[in-house]
Amino acid sequence: MQPVLIVLHQEHSTPGRIGNALRQLGYPLDVRRPRFGEPLPDTMAHHAAAIIFGGPMSANDEDEFIRRETGWIGVPLREQKPFLGICLGAQMCARHLGGRVFRHPEGHAEIGYYPIRPTDAGLAAVSVWPECVYQWHREGFDLPPGAELLAEGDTFEVQAIRYDRAFALQFHPDVTHAMICKWTARGHERMQLPGAKPRETHFADRAVYDYSARAWLNLFLQRWLANGNSDVLTTFDTEAVG
Repeated sequence: MQPVLIVLHQEHSTPGRIGNALRQLGYPLDVRRPRFGEPLPDTMAHHAAAIIFGGPMSANDEDEFIRRETGWIGVPLREQKPFLGICLGAQMCARHLGGRVFRHPEGHAEIGYYPIRPTDAGLAAVSVWPECVYQWHREGFDLPPGAELLAEGDTFEVQAIRYDRAFALQFHPDVTHAMICKWTARGHERMQLPGAKPRETHFADRAVYDYSARAWLNLFLQRWLANGNSDVLTTFDTEAVG
């Protein structure tokens, strides 16, 4: 199989649960960190798909690598290759498509588990969605022109969108237990923001909501990579939902 291009923004960041799931499906990972000078390909001819992950920076920042990654999203879009943006990557995708990235007018953040609601389009894409998902952000984005709303939330309305073969998720299906431990320790000051959840609730809520989030991710990744062809779903993933 061709590798999946993985774009990360911190020196020690990993693709987490998504990386594990892709390896299980047989995809090699091509990990690149443009922030530290690593190039992005001029074409997706040698990659099966691309994912831009999250980070502590803003899609509105003027850093060269932010502008470069945001503009580069046009490569998989033009070549009809699957693209996925997560949190910061989702906001970059929204900006590339002409949407607005902004802070909540009352300064609220989503740090912890929060409910989302799939739309009819979201249920058509993946029939089973988690009740609550893990979030770590204080900026959101509008629905860009031509994009489809797949899931919505209360504090930040737009939680998941689709534009052709590109998907953008405000939440973090990639998060592992180890990642939550690290984020809540190193980013403890974020939990003082309005609307953020206390550290202990992150772990208590994970015990309740993680199974459904994992099952959703298994289904989503295969349908995303297969362009919505549910015939490619494996027995493992069908059983995971049940």
